[in-house]
Amino acid sequence: MNNENETVNETATETATEETGNNPAGMTEEKWNELIKAVHHNGMVALKMYFKEVQSQIINLAAFGPVFVYHVKNESGDVYSTGFFLRELVNRFQSDKNPEVWVSSFFHEMMKTKGGQTLPKQPESEDEAKAIIDNKVIPLCIKTVEEEFAPEKVHAGLAWNEDHGPVFEAGFPSITDGNNVCAVPLQLLFTHFQLNRDPSELVLAGMYNIRKQHGLE
Repeated sequence: MNNENETVNETATETATEETGNNPAGMTEEKWNELIKAVHHNGMVALKMYFKEVQSQIINLAAFGPVFVYHVKNESGDVYSTGFFLRELVNRFQSDKNPEVWVSSFFHEMMKTKGGQTLPKQPESEDEAKAIIDNKVIPLCIKTVEEEFAPEKVHAGLAWNEDHGPVFEAGFPSITDGNNVCAVPLQLLFTHFQLNRDPSELVLAGMYNIRKQHGLE
């Protein structure tokens, strides 16, 4: 890819930055705690519209702030788990007419696999985390991107961004005028994977945004 066209896609950048940090400037600790409580409650209410047994926990990630993890048990007693970032849940509850459909869709999809799907075991070292990224996350993203836009030739692989560090970069060599590449931080992709979320969806969103910018969608 030509260097002059290698820029971080705005959608990917927003995804990375909006889902980071903790108590934002201008919000008191009391208001912040009220927001966390409300979002957590809304998530529980949404899921209980579809599932009888729902448990939850809130974990705070240094890089991404609060993450709301929900555990849903099906009629066979199998447990399925996934997590959501604060920003995406707030956006859904504020702008989506049926946010419960979106939230529950992740569990409906996972339940197609019998036997349950709890969160992956957390790596015990940087080497283990790197192995997960190298052997699972990156191959998944490359495979998904290539299949999504076949037979068009796409660029997909690792790169370095001055602001975000190591990133997964994907784009369209056929676009020669303006931005033709999106980049998503590896840490964000890894976090999605560890929450039983498909990290390639972040990349696809960035790529479709590029196509939209160029009037291809």
